[in-house]
Amino acid sequence: MKESFWRSLTQSRRWRTILLLLALVGLLYAFLVSIGLLGASFKLFGKGFAEQLIETSSNPIVALFGGILATTLLQSSSTTTSIVVGLVAAGSLPFESAVYVIMGANIGTSVTNTLVSMGHITRGEEFKRAFAASTVHDFFNVMAVAILMPLQYFFNILGRAAWAMEEAFAEIGGLHFASPIKIITKPVIHFLVDTFDQKPWPLVILSLIMMFLALRYLVVVLRIVVMARIEAFFDTVIFKNAGRAMLLGVLLTVLVQSSSITTSLVIPLAGAGILTLTQIFPYTLGANIGTTITAILAALSLGVEVGVAVAFAHLLFNILGICLVWPLGAIRRIPMILAQGLAEVAASYRWLAIVYVLTAFYVIPFIVILVLG
Repeated sequence: MKESFWRSLTQSRRWRTILLLLALVGLLYAFLVSIGLLGASFKLFGKGFAEQLIETSSNPIVALFGGILATTLLQSSSTTTSIVVGLVAAGSLPFESAVYVIMGANIGTSVTNTLVSMGHITRGEEFKRAFAASTVHDFFNVMAVAILMPLQYFFNILGRAAWAMEEAFAEIGGLHFASPIKIITKPVIHFLVDTFDQKPWPLVILSLIMMFLALRYLVVVLRIVVMARIEAFFDTVIFKNAGRAMLLGVLLTVLVQSSSITTSLVIPLAGAGILTLTQIFPYTLGANIGTTITAILAALSLGVEVGVAVAFAHLLFNILGICLVWPLGAIRRIPMILAQGLAEVAASYRWLAIVYVLTAFYVIPFIVILVLG
């Protein structure tokens, strides 16, 4: 009797674990679809507009904010930089302007994981952790631009180094790489886009609802299934030190070809308390490097020298930004301190988080382009 009781109990626990793991996979898939659908929705609003923004960016400041606004509309720095590579290769955009657009794209790409953190907005401490984890990416990218933009303007450091790299890769071309994440999510995204007759507003609303629900229950299931098991694994293996976390960010982003996806994936883990801000920060820096692979492959496949140089300028910008900010502890802590401070205020005044996203990524870039463009 006792033996059969324990056997049935063990079996019920096993089935419960299996069901929870299946739920975890399903919620993760829904979350990835929601991110892809959000990007597809914004592209329906203004891919042509984004291309015009980039193409008419002659002033460095306008080019920078054009890159920010274009990327927030497209929800993908990879898409923006690929467009930039194509425009430069076609002679529609000067190389010098393209470099500033790419800097802006680096800032704009962090809007996605900041939007993802909004899925935690109804839960105080959870939202604070998630919002800090997302905005640390914002603050680092702004710091990198603040340091490197004057150096590029006065000394053309990225341009010179990028052209030197282009010469080394002059004979390479025809390379392509498919993102497995996009392969598995694209059919559902296309189905939903066609179902809603390519109308952007309903698709945006649907994607946000999907994202909110997926995040809400993803965190719940994570806490039940993996908190005890995976937290130790993350601490002792994957995120044991900054080097490993950064390398993971590079490799994962190269694999899926989207820093928006890879940085967004860790936001629920931050919200659930599985990962800390200190662990997430180097991971996002790695994602910055990994996201450059899409434009590099696009440029090499086109085989146009100036396009390849632009793609390498993007890679060099991210590497130099890390080299200038990361080594010194006092400087390295600035993005984390700012992110934590903003998260503290946003946790008390939730509306401020929404105002921050709208102002930083949409209103300010639009006003700057309108006034200076």
